[in-house]
Amino acid sequence: MDRRLLVLAAGMFAVGTDSFVVAGILPQVAASLGVSIPLAGQMVTLYALSYALLSPTVAALAGHWPRRKLLLTGLVIFVIGNAITALAPSIGWVLASRVIAGLGAAMYSPTATATGASLVAPERRAAALAIVIAGLSSATALGAPLGTLIAGVGDWRATMWFVSAVGTIAAIAVWFSLPPIPALPSATLRQRLAPLADARITLTLLTTLLAYAGAFSVYTYVGVVFDRVTHGSSSMLAGLLLVWGLAATIGNLVAGKLTDRFGSRRIIHAALVIMALNFALTPWSSAHAVTSVLAIVVWGLCGWGLLVPQQHRLITLAPAAAPLLMGLNSAALYVGVSSAGVLGAAGLGWFDPHRLGLMAGALVALAFGMALLADRHIAAKAIVGAPAVA
Repeated sequence: MDRRLLVLAAGMFAVGTDSFVVAGILPQVAASLGVSIPLAGQMVTLYALSYALLSPTVAALAGHWPRRKLLLTGLVIFVIGNAITALAPSIGWVLASRVIAGLGAAMYSPTATATGASLVAPERRAAALAIVIAGLSSATALGAPLGTLIAGVGDWRATMWFVSAVGTIAAIAVWFSLPPIPALPSATLRQRLAPLADARITLTLLTTLLAYAGAFSVYTYVGVVFDRVTHGSSSMLAGLLLVWGLAATIGNLVAGKLTDRFGSRRIIHAALVIMALNFALTPWSSAHAVTSVLAIVVWGLCGWGLLVPQQHRLITLAPAAAPLLMGLNSAALYVGVSSAGVLGAAGLGWFDPHRLGLMAGALVALAFGMALLADRHIAAKAIVGAPAVA
């Protein structure tokens, strides 16, 4: 396995741990700072929104930087943001620090995925993406559950120090192990957003946005959605997150191999349909231990099995614009995640928390509709000579 890809994955592990551990500590944050859980949930929203809005901007402003410099700078800012979260005396400071951490992630993640895809031959591109993204999905299997357990033994501030330490280790790994990589050609923000004029790309990005808005509307409030099984136990919740993370890692790696073999379309369709049905059944499946675990497994497999074929589809549509498209897809993902925090909070006010899965299923079904529309435009372009995506 290419050592460079593993180093990039290490940084994604740090970013992923931060992204996913917050859901497991929201009740503690809310109780400690004297705020509601929905308000504490905006930690997820602001982190994701910061990432989504700043990712294309940072790419335009720092696109001429050498790749290793950009990766390292992103990780340093990420660590500083999490350290501020750990020290924050009020919810205002906490939310502001999430914006800083989101900026660091916006500098690192799209750069890492685009760099990983550029290091291998085209026929191995999906597998390379899967390795880099495995750092993100494995964070759900190891980093997030461990962070939740740390919060149970100590407090949520200890968890944020843990995230800072993971980010520091990742920065050291990048510094010592990743060779210098030349800068990409510079491009303006307008040039970076130009691919959005292509309906195939826009619809693919909308698929990502809607799918992850649905998935994370449940994840952000996973502690209350599955409280009939966890009974408020941090260790039980950590166990569910561990299962989810293991399934996510498997789904991600398997999706990479399947996409290289069968193309992106079939994998995208299967993941979205199964995920929508799984969420629609959550009000009932989350009431019992066995069905909760099954629902978590399916969710992890399909949710993370979707990301690689989506990225592969975008790169296949416009190989020359791969770095730009990876940034846009990451932005779409985080717009979805930031929307999920708001949608989930609204859902908690509208109906029983255990029914959030119905809203999630509806959003994933809309994502499937976007994927079908993307298929039509891809097929239409193929007729006049543009490359199609299988």
